[in-house]
Amino acid sequence: MVIRNKQSLGEAMDRTLVLKIRTGDKRALGQLVERHKKLAYQVALGLVGNKDDAYDISQEAFLRVYRSADKFDDSQPFLPWFYTIVTNLSRTWLKRRSKRENKMVDVDDSSYLMVAEGTPESALVRKETIDRLRAALKKLSFDDREIITLQHFRGMSYDEIAELLGIPKGTVMSRLYYARKKLAESMRSYYE
Repeated sequence: MVIRNKQSLGEAMDRTLVLKIRTGDKRALGQLVERHKKLAYQVALGLVGNKDDAYDISQEAFLRVYRSADKFDDSQPFLPWFYTIVTNLSRTWLKRRSKRENKMVDVDDSSYLMVAEGTPESALVRKETIDRLRAALKKLSFDDREIITLQHFRGMSYDEIAELLGIPKGTVMSRLYYARKKLAESMRSYYE
């Protein structure tokens, strides 16, 4: 009950900020950015795999919110609408990237995957695992990478993912099952 009330307060605050943005209030945009910049960056990073591009995508997402605030349906929660903007920008970026010759993915920023601790040897093993995991994630479809990013790297519950994506909880569970299976098969190839 307390969590739902906290979510409701957050949703109400987001709606109020978007309404203020509609009137041209740039401070309201700044507050909205502060509330959701980490989410935007981490989601984009999980989807595109490059920290600089994730930063650019998250900034562009907030510009789109500013330009499209009048299109926001204030009877609906803000986060699913905003998430759609971030994922659409990420999807477009990936399509453009696939057309470019340089398809390098930044492996330096692995902070959203694992935390390095312990001995130098264990750090090396972790780095190798991270590199393999990033390569395996790159092989997944956008939808599979998205569902895994939300559940495993953002720590969202099935219910939160279902609400964010606008799909039934059972669909979230099914998509996660098959995405994990594909990821495991891809990872297995590195260890055989």
